Amino acid sequence: MGVGRINMWVRKVISWIIIITLISALAGSSSALFLWLLDVATNYREQHYQLIWFLPVAGLAMGLFYKQYGDGVHLGSKLIYEEFKNPQQVIPFKMAPMVFISTIVSHLFGASVGREGTAVQISASIADQFTKLFKLSQRDRKMLLVIGISAGFASVFGTPLAASIFAIEVFHDRKYEYKFIIHSLLAAYIAHFVCLAWGIHHTAYRIDYIPALSLTTIFWSVNAGLIFGLIAYLYTRFLQLFSKLSIHIKNMAFRPFIAGLIIICLYYFFDLRKYMGLGLPSISSSFIEQMNSYDFLIKLLLTSFTIAFGFKGGEVTPLFFIGATLGNVLIWFIPLPISLLAAMGFVAVFAGVTNTPLACILMGAELFGVESVFYISIACVVAFLFSGKK
Repeated sequence: MGVGRINMWVRKVISWIIIITLISALAGSSSALFLWLLDVATNYREQHYQLIWFLPVAGLAMGLFYKQYGDGVHLGSKLIYEEFKNPQQVIPFKMAPMVFISTIVSHLFGASVGREGTAVQISASIADQFTKLFKLSQRDRKMLLVIGISAGFASVFGTPLAASIFAIEVFHDRKYEYKFIIHSLLAAYIAHFVCLAWGIHHTAYRIDYIPALSLTTIFWSVNAGLIFGLIAYLYTRFLQLFSKLSIHIKNMAFRPFIAGLIIICLYYFFDLRKYMGLGLPSISSSFIEQMNSYDFLIKLLLTSFTIAFGFKGGEVTPLFFIGATLGNVLIWFIPLPISLLAAMGFVAVFAGVTNTPLACILMGAELFGVESVFYISIACVVAFLFSGKK
């Protein structure tokens, strides 16, 4: 290798380090602000539950907001995926503030949505702006999108190792995936530590007891994974069903309004406060006490319905809720510790819905410790196999 080539390689490496650092710092900082405001909105809603009655109005405002200004970004995370697979144009930066504001509004008024979709969209739209700034090729642009997703996911959940693999696994492009690992990993860790530096703390979960691995425990873990996979499949089917129903409302601005009306009717007849927003208290409770047998199903229906009809947010934390509360219920007939079943469901349902088993195994190791990784692995792989291809 000549001196000229070495100099060119060094300049390229330095350029990518600068790009990754800038994107990750912006992603980590935006996630920190987003998580802080999300806590503020959630705490305020919990002190003023009557805000739920304004959910249809909030939905209408959100729908009009996106109808008026959301041209080119209303597809959200799907747009990022499509731009990776078939690059057309740089993702408009307006995606970031629009989804940021809309998600905070969704949580403030009690919509059953998550947060990771917002963080990913913000980070990916920020990252994609560097395409024009540095005049990057289409291949390098794909790397930017992977970096953005990795940084957003890591900073919002505090699982950088899982985030770096998730960003690659979700696109499933074998042509590039191995070449993106270092960039994705670096971005994830920088964004994670930047978010922590702003004083953000992530929820900690604990498995009380992990039994020794045996043929019996493996058998029950496989059965648990199968159930998690079927529930993941059920979620995707309901999401498709509700999406098809929402299309019958021709004016997309009225879809979240109609959904809001239906949801407040449900809230009027049933006490559904625990299913509002992220549902973090219920997730934590799933590790230590018996939950209602129907908690996972109500959250599944509410989240798939809310997302399909246009409320902004994410699906991952609600999927954690569904998986953890489902695992909690399995204690009735699967002889494994309740906290272990909750942990297995926590990541396995997510693995089944997103078809990202490897990332979810790593997430389980980061969240619950490496001691649980054998049980987590069995649950995630089996759930992935039985959840369908969607």
